[in-house]
Amino acid sequence: MATPDGIQIELADGVRALDRTQWNELVRGGSPFLEWDWLASLEQAGCVGEGTGWDARPLVVLESGRLVAACPLYVKSHSEGEFVFDWGWADAAERAGIRYYPKLLVGVPFTPAAGRRLLCRDEETRDRYGPILARALQEICDNNELSSVHVNFCREDEADLLAGEGYLKRVGIQYHWLNDGYGDFEDYLARLRSKRRNQIRRERREIERQGVRVATLAGAEIGDELFEPMYRFYLSTIQARMWGRQYLNPEFFELLRERFRDRLVFVVAFRGDEPIAGAFNVANDNTLYGRYWGASEYVRNLHFEVCYYAGIAYCIEHGLERFEPGAGGEYKQVRGFDAQPTWSSHFLSDPRLRAAIDRFLVAERSEADDAIEFLHERSALKPLER
Repeated sequence: MATPDGIQIELADGVRALDRTQWNELVRGGSPFLEWDWLASLEQAGCVGEGTGWDARPLVVLESGRLVAACPLYVKSHSEGEFVFDWGWADAAERAGIRYYPKLLVGVPFTPAAGRRLLCRDEETRDRYGPILARALQEICDNNELSSVHVNFCREDEADLLAGEGYLKRVGIQYHWLNDGYGDFEDYLARLRSKRRNQIRRERREIERQGVRVATLAGAEIGDELFEPMYRFYLSTIQARMWGRQYLNPEFFELLRERFRDRLVFVVAFRGDEPIAGAFNVANDNTLYGRYWGASEYVRNLHFEVCYYAGIAYCIEHGLERFEPGAGGEYKQVRGFDAQPTWSSHFLSDPRLRAAIDRFLVAERSEADDAIEFLHERSALKPLER
């Protein structure tokens, strides 16, 4: 569609169809999961696309044929792989005779990591194009008789902008580690209350006593031979949980090996020369993101070392500001990961469904605020002396 001021707004046939350089200029050092290489690899490997319930149709804004704004947009026929749960909303809609699927989702498939969702070159263009993207999503929803638009794991300022355009704000909770300028891991341990500090030291010593060596490898340090074991570790966790869902395949891991290695940080546990467990992390200049973990044998406390302590040590050594290990897991709090809010925004076409969800979200936001305050008061970290 063309606007009176000459802007062209389109739905593209996947991120893979867009110019890699122009797309990454919109991401501009933001979430690595928004980069062309990650999103296009999901498409190319068939993790999203035909038969998956994830139809990749990025919303793009063009000026003189050049990409100036965009959203990573998907047409969804289910609610799997989103981590902002709306199954209750879908059930309520169906009971009221409202068709909930298909719906629109703005976000990154299978990835509960926050980042910009209204992609623009800078703050000035975001002020201009953010409202245009918000309204275009609503028009697509209404014109195609879709139930809703969901902008998951967006930034707080984006949720505020979208609220001004009629979207409902939702608040969730994750546990993040923040770097307060620690010199080394021992410096970090000194911030912990004594009970937790001693617990972590015991857990780390136990790994050594069990004859396991843990190595953290980043970028070019990651050998080609580690990608196949890392995929097997991913599968082992999926298969061990009745709620596990396999969204990724070997082709995706192979594409990341070819084009995304410089963003990867693998923490690998070895018995001798044999890898027995691993954590698959992604990093940019200021944040480490934990994504997948698994093991081929049980080693007591190995999960904590591979998924948390090694990542913290990496962040301290390389000056990263934060470590986001993924969704869930209150047990992260006792290891120095404190509760932080996450945001999402939701537009519902049907006024009845919108009113019901609005009432629900008012109560849920209040509960989330209370929970975060409660958890901060019980942090494993001693208060900083100012």
